[in-house]
This record gives sequence, structure tokens and C-alpha cells, in this order.
Amino acid sequence: MSTMTLSDIEIASFRDVFVRIKSELLVIDDSIITDRHHASNGNYVDTDPQNQIGGIIPAFSLSGWLRHGMECVVQRYGRTACHPGESNANFRKEGLYNRDLDAGYHPKGECLDEYEDGCVIFDLFGGFGNFPGNVMRRPIKFSPVRTSVDYTRGQAEGHYRRLNRNVVSRNEGDNREPLRNTEVDAVANLDGAWHLSFREVKPEFIGLLAEGVEYLNTHQTDFMHQLGGARNFGGGIVDCELVNPLYEESEFWRVFDRGKSNTNKMDTKDDEWAHDYLPEFQSALTERVETRQ
Repeated sequence: MSTMTLSDIEIASFRDVFVRIKSELLVIDDSIITDRHHASNGNYVDTDPQNQIGGIIPAFSLSGWLRHGMECVVQRYGRTACHPGESNANFRKEGLYNRDLDAGYHPKGECLDEYEDGCVIFDLFGGFGNFPGNVMRRPIKFSPVRTSVDYTRGQAEGHYRRLNRNVVSRNEGDNREPLRNTEVDAVANLDGAWHLSFREVKPEFIGLLAEGVEYLNTHQTDFMHQLGGARNFGGGIVDCELVNPLYEESEFWRVFDRGKSNTNKMDTKDDEWAHDYLPEFQSALTERVETRQ
């Protein structure tokens, strides 16, 4: 274990962090906001490979996906995580809330009874009212034109398509006549950065983010850890990694340049992150989680 101690100045330098997200196909149930009404000039064709439609992936599904990964990390420590919903919410299934509590959650905000900032999940994501949470999650703006993508602003390369799902009759006499047709918005070949900012930076936040992203990447094909609303169709299997916060801007851009590999300086910073910084953040996370519940 490293013996280095992070100063307040060093901690403040981690206020803005980026998660690299790559997915062959992403379908978001909360929908994708596109600019096709501008780009198509009224002649948009779903199947035209030349369309240059860009848009925005809202932060709602991204946030829930990240939070779920972080909750699983806390539960692996043998602790409970703050429930994302209120006890009196209109849950779709009877008994769902109690089953969640039995599966590793405590009622939202209950941790405030003992600690001013609650558990680490509440501290990060907050609740309603006067608890906004300390992590700000931005939407991801995507564009099919790589030169238009600014990764330092949390943007991504991605190709918008509108897909059709047909549910057909199984009877031979119906000749596979469609019973139902559903259109969905999708982004294909997504590769970019998701920008996260901390209102207040605490070492345990960085530790939990790093472990949460690693957990989601390791469990990317698990039904419960896919992103978006098309899990049965693989429209949410995501490769993700925390971009080394020690990188300078030129090195950060190099991460997303397919024609370039890491420099020796970047490799050195990767070693520093893995052996000096990350253990400190993980130690802070372990101390907070194990001493607060």
C-alpha cells in the first residue's frame, strides 16, 4: 500500500473526471434527443447511411446505470446502499420496495439520522429537497462527424438510426404477418467521454467511481448491468473505463485517436495512478464504508 497522502490541493484537481464509453449499439428508453429536423431538411430517410444526424443522450439512464454499479460495489463491502426511491412511491410491483431492502438497501435518507452527509451513495447522488448530491452528471452530445466531437466537453462520436422491431404471427397461414411494429431511436458505434463533476471532492468518491466503472465493465453482459432499455436485444452492452485523471489535455485527446497509442509519459502516469493514487482513494472508500454502517 502506498504511503503517499493526498493534499487538499491535489484532491481539488480531481473535480472533473471522464468515463470513456464505447458501445456497438445503444438504445435508451428515455429516448434520444436528435437534431434531425435541422439536418434532414424535411427529407430524412431512416435507412440512408449518409444521414448526418447528431443528438444528445440524456443523463437519466446514464446516471441510473452508474449508480447501480456503485451500489453493487458498496454491497460487495457487506454494507447497504441508499435506496433510489421513496418508501411511499408508486412502485409497479407489490412488495418491490421491501424486497429491495432485503437485497442490500436501506430507506433513502435513513443514513442521515446518524451522519450529517449520510452514506457514500446518498452523499454522491443526494435525494429530494435540500440534498442535491455531490456528483453532477451531464448528458452526452454525439455527432457522426468525428472532427466535430470535443471529447474534453464530454462528447462522443455516434451514428443515429431509427430502428424497427416487428413482432410477427407464428401461424403458418399468416405468412409472418406483423402483429406489432415498434420504432426505437438508437446510437450505433458510440465512442466518447462522459463528463462528471464533483461539487465537493472527497477521496472516497474517486475510489467508488473507479470501482463502480470497473464493476460495470466486468459485468457488461449481465442483464441488470446493461445500459438503457433494450437489454434483451444487447442494445446496451457497454465497454467503459475511467480515463486516467492524471493525463494532460493532449494526452486525453490521444486516448480517442485510433491512429495513436500511449506515449511513454502516459504509461508512466498509468503506473502512478494504479500504484500511488488509486490505492489511496480505495483506502478512503474502505474506511468510510466500513466505519459508517
